[in-house]
Amino acid sequence: MNLILFDNEIRNRFLPLVYTRPVSELRVGILTISEKWEKALNLKASYITQDYLAEKYPLILRTDNYLINGTVFPNKRLLKLISQMDINQAFLSKEGELIAARLDNVQFDNLLNDNELEDLEGIDLMNTPYSKLNNVWDIFKLNGEQIREDFELLTNGRDSQPISDTNRIVGNQDQIFVEEGAYMECCILNATTGPIYIGKNATVLEGSIIRGGLAVCDNAVIKMGAKIYGPTTIGPFSKVGGEITNSVIWGYSNKSHDGYLGNSILGQWCNLGADTNVSNLKNNYASVKLWDYDEERFVDTGEQFCGLVMGDHSKCGINTMFNTGTVVGVCCNIYGAGYPRNFIPSFSWGGTNGYTTYRTDKVFETIEKVKARRNLTFDMDDRLILLRNFEESAKHRRWEKA
Repeated sequence: MNLILFDNEIRNRFLPLVYTRPVSELRVGILTISEKWEKALNLKASYITQDYLAEKYPLILRTDNYLINGTVFPNKRLLKLISQMDINQAFLSKEGELIAARLDNVQFDNLLNDNELEDLEGIDLMNTPYSKLNNVWDIFKLNGEQIREDFELLTNGRDSQPISDTNRIVGNQDQIFVEEGAYMECCILNATTGPIYIGKNATVLEGSIIRGGLAVCDNAVIKMGAKIYGPTTIGPFSKVGGEITNSVIWGYSNKSHDGYLGNSILGQWCNLGADTNVSNLKNNYASVKLWDYDEERFVDTGEQFCGLVMGDHSKCGINTMFNTGTVVGVCCNIYGAGYPRNFIPSFSWGGTNGYTTYRTDKVFETIEKVKARRNLTFDMDDRLILLRNFEESAKHRRWEKA
């Protein structure tokens, strides 16, 4: 068997986060969507995604292939149905969206070449409950549900490392799991509202106050005195401090200092300067509008709480204030007094006094330095992806046309 995760026509709704990755590489809960499927099916994933991402995220085709929608989360009911699929069967949502299929290489070749699929049996999943991402804000909306699902998947049949008696635990200790190598002392852990997962070699420093659900992924750090409300995810190698509510922070990103972050998503290699604050609620309590790359306009999320969405490699200076429902593209450098605009295009440099283009040579110079601090290299695949991002996002940098 072979596992292939595909991006579909709603992919652009998840920009700027998917400028640099397939949809299935989005992290929701403890794991990315691809990691969930890999563990559930015990298969290694490959991808159908944008052409410019294919070198880093290649497609592997075999004679018998599971084709899975990259926005969909696995659950027991869905997995059982998929395991019982016959060749050339497909599961569809009630709206007709392809959720999963099992295809031989001939049918798969027809699919890739936009040919008609012959003898494909479509089965309606109307009576099968499952969760999926439909919009970018679903990442933090569904984070609590997915922390619980991933917690069960990762800890079932396993024992937690001992929890030091310097910590104060509220609720069921079985809902707290500490992996090997983690450090956690003199903290308050409340698991009554969701499980708390502390990953391998993670560090939770003294005085941290945590209310689940919380995922602290491998090698992440929570700094002293942090106040974190779930459901929140701190990605691998990320560092956080201050106050955080219902946010998803991906790998190698930092919100290390005081300041507030709520109902937000930070991509990889982001950095929020000290005392950065994000508004997640409008003063009139109205639903929040957010920039939608698919429709090229602000759309009503229907959500009362929605903060910041920030793409990979973007950073802001100290005391930055983000308004409710702000979208920041990839590779931005934001600074200055006042509130920046609610949509900041990729490769922007500046703030309320205006923007200039953050040239790729300067971007790459910074990325090289940042990655070198982690003993990582900035490889050619990532350079080419960001160069393509620079071209695609030029239409939003309107000052270049002035």
